[in-house]
Amino acid sequence: MSETEKHILDVKNLVVRYETEDGIVRAINGIDIQLGYKQTLGLVGETGAGKTTAALSILRLVPSPPGVVECDLLHIDGLDILSLPDHKMEEVRGKEVSMIFQDPMTVLNPVFTVGEQIAESLEIHEHLSHKDALQRAESMLELVGIPGSRANEYPHQFSGGMKQRVVIAIALACSPKLLIADEPTTALDVTIQAQVLELMSQLKDKYDTSMIMITHDLGIVAEVCDKVAVMYAGRIVEQGLLEDVFNHTLHPYTEGLFNSLPNVKNRTAMLKPIRGLMPDPTNLPSGCAFAPRCNYATEACLGEPPALRAVSDTHSVACAAYNTPGFHIEKGRDA
Repeated sequence: MSETEKHILDVKNLVVRYETEDGIVRAINGIDIQLGYKQTLGLVGETGAGKTTAALSILRLVPSPPGVVECDLLHIDGLDILSLPDHKMEEVRGKEVSMIFQDPMTVLNPVFTVGEQIAESLEIHEHLSHKDALQRAESMLELVGIPGSRANEYPHQFSGGMKQRVVIAIALACSPKLLIADEPTTALDVTIQAQVLELMSQLKDKYDTSMIMITHDLGIVAEVCDKVAVMYAGRIVEQGLLEDVFNHTLHPYTEGLFNSLPNVKNRTAMLKPIRGLMPDPTNLPSGCAFAPRCNYATEACLGEPPALRAVSDTHSVACAAYNTPGFHIEKGRDA
């Protein structure tokens, strides 16, 4: 089996910048992503880290202009996405790869029934008649826990959690091989979040779907992901299996994310927020972008941005401090 055939998704050296009147916004600065079949990757980081831009790049949805995308390789299930003409790419979206966007309020069209919006994808990709597509749409609503009889209702007649279920039904209608979920529970209360995550896990297993879960919530990552990639200022600074990143934290930024969480075992422990702010993507610092906020920064961090280096077969980190003999972060996490 070739290396490409091992992965549902293979991205190498993805760079995205937005060329605006105010300057060049360097959103993604050379990332690699490999995702195996039936795996779930958690893409983690603060707002502005580049997570959503990475997802839009995979779907070729970065607006141009002002967006400029450069990539050495982008394959989905062995298909060379970069070489596809626009009309072929439209066939891929929704069929081979689907995306669940952050806010269902803005994704759903208020003037069409939810059944019609699910049926549209089925008519385009499965070539079903309108009648058959509407019948399948009712089945998809049942699958996500909504009575099929509500297919003739409009988005405003559904609660926020129900709207998100409708969006999931649209995304999964054509059984995509890859599902990208961009903070799918952000606008939901905690109880509904748990229900939606459980639903997504069940449907992922039912359809043997691979998934990228974009989130800033490490609890969600621990619950649903097999692999983790931590992003900062448009770069992946640490990646590995869930156990690697949670139990053997390597990068100071990853450590900072964990330390900023409440400690359920010691409720009197003080939170340790990461000092400072994410750098301006129009004016990134030289060297490691995290160095100005890092407690371990040295002169070595101010040169070239550190490349990812493997510390095991499944775990890698981009941090100059690991070139110092004996350096490690003494933090243990229960995944």
